[in-house]
Amino acid sequence: MAELESSSNRLLSLAANERPQERLERQGPSVLSDGELLAMLLRSGTSGRDVLTVAQGLIANAGSLAGLTRWTLKDFTRHKGVGHVKALQLLTVMEIARRVVLSENALPPVLENPQSIAEFCRPHAMGLAVEKFWVLSLNRKNRLIRRTEVTSGTAGSTLVHPREVFREAIKEAASAVVCVHNHPSGDPAPSAADIRVTRVLREAAQTIQIDLLDHIIIGSPAADPVGLGHYSFRDAGVL
Repeated sequence: MAELESSSNRLLSLAANERPQERLERQGPSVLSDGELLAMLLRSGTSGRDVLTVAQGLIANAGSLAGLTRWTLKDFTRHKGVGHVKALQLLTVMEIARRVVLSENALPPVLENPQSIAEFCRPHAMGLAVEKFWVLSLNRKNRLIRRTEVTSGTAGSTLVHPREVFREAIKEAASAVVCVHNHPSGDPAPSAADIRVTRVLREAAQTIQIDLLDHIIIGSPAADPVGLGHYSFRDAGVL
């Protein structure tokens, strides 16, 4: 870890066996703090700022390590101590982390209640700064056939038309669908527009005889007044 040591007075002040790389080799990655793990990726700081300070500053500005998954190239390069190449490396790592979380089992999941739907969809909504609307096409046993993104809008504004929703279901020969969208604010409480579009979708589903099992809004437990982190129109009695 010579490159890290040469650019970081903070690291040089630590006993050799207390430096992040040595602790990583001796005890494994779980013993390192978020800042230390990020410092291992950055490798070096900049003039006047050691690598741990740069790493901890990134996390502080993002609000958390997970918050960095929402950052763009411009967000990273704005931060003192992160040049263009390091920013690209960090973007790559964050995308790898997202894809690992999103990786699916060989057998598609059965989605038959709000909790299972929310757990399946939460990784797809993680870190998004805009609202997206997905259609989950299901077979007769409520096993997922396909997840399709049908719209992507600015924060607070997702528009969807029944033809976009049910076109996908018909194409996949689905027996039922679940509609899902995210609230970037984290609060899953429905807006007036969310309620209106759900009622329109309910009527369209009845017309074409494809079951609309639920419409789920994904938020975060921390921002949800009831702590669930999601809202089910089925549970609310709208469907």
